[in-house]
Amino acid sequence: MSTEIVVEAPGRHRAAPHTPREPGPGEALVRVHAVGICGSDREVYEGNRPEGYVRYPLVPGHEWSGTVERVGPGAPASLAGRAVVGEGFRNCQVCDRCHAGETTLCDAGYEETGFTRPGAMAPTLTLPARLLHVLPEGADLTAAALLEPAACVAAAALKARARPGERVAVVGTGTLGMLAVQFLRAASPAELLVVGTGRERERPARRFGATGFRTRGGELPGGFDVVVETAGSADAARTAAALPRRGGRLVLTGIPAPGADGLDPTDLVVRQLEVRTVFGAPPAAWAHAVRMFAAGLLDPLPLVTHEVPLSAFARAIALAGSGHPDVGKVLLRP
Repeated sequence: MSTEIVVEAPGRHRAAPHTPREPGPGEALVRVHAVGICGSDREVYEGNRPEGYVRYPLVPGHEWSGTVERVGPGAPASLAGRAVVGEGFRNCQVCDRCHAGETTLCDAGYEETGFTRPGAMAPTLTLPARLLHVLPEGADLTAAALLEPAACVAAAALKARARPGERVAVVGTGTLGMLAVQFLRAASPAELLVVGTGRERERPARRFGATGFRTRGGELPGGFDVVVETAGSADAARTAAALPRRGGRLVLTGIPAPGADGLDPTDLVVRQLEVRTVFGAPPAAWAHAVRMFAAGLLDPLPLVTHEVPLSAFARAIALAGSGHPDVGKVLLRP
């Protein structure tokens, strides 16, 4: 009998029988290949997810890849049998923000796969076919399971607007940071600095395209045209804000704990920094990530360090939150 993971409440989960939900009009049923664990999944399990951004009980899982088994009425029949990934935000498609392509700002309110709607920690997932992005024939579905975080980084890269020959920096050396290095490398920067908390991530950072590596405890250079923060701490945000030149561009993607000290608005204004933030990925960012992946410019597979069965959910959560330098992306295999 196939099973799914259900988080009943913070700290409480169980394996429950899974019955595929037949796709309705405009929907597709996807056979899940792999699903990733990220910090927000740990927030769901530990009860740290902000109010309104989780609905218990739920099947988690918003980073996933799979193959379409069948579609409902009105969905393209050509999707059947195709390898896909899918957007998580369930936007209304009719409000002003959706019409502008800013689907993560949908006026209808927040709804997302794996947080308020059933997620992919199950053998199958049924969702609107319009949210799917088709992968090229022969795509590595294990690597593709990281295209959700890659899409969030793609959103940051699009907002950063890095141009060839610019000086670029990334603060953070986790999965998002290493993906950011790959996206920004594709813009042909003159310099691509990565800033981490320790030296253990220097080798992968350079393998992905970094030209330099520094630690936050040491003296850091400034004058960067573009800085992307991916670490999700107030200290990382402050470090990132110190790196741009006057008039430079700063993109924040991490979410510090509530109550964290913010950036100095006087400093931001006097230096005329352009500050952008990312929460989720709109369709354009997803399309950018999939194109990069299909073109071979984005290789998420080296970031995967552990693959465990769905039944090892508790172990996967513990691994992902261990902070051990040998633990990268943890995948569950239904």
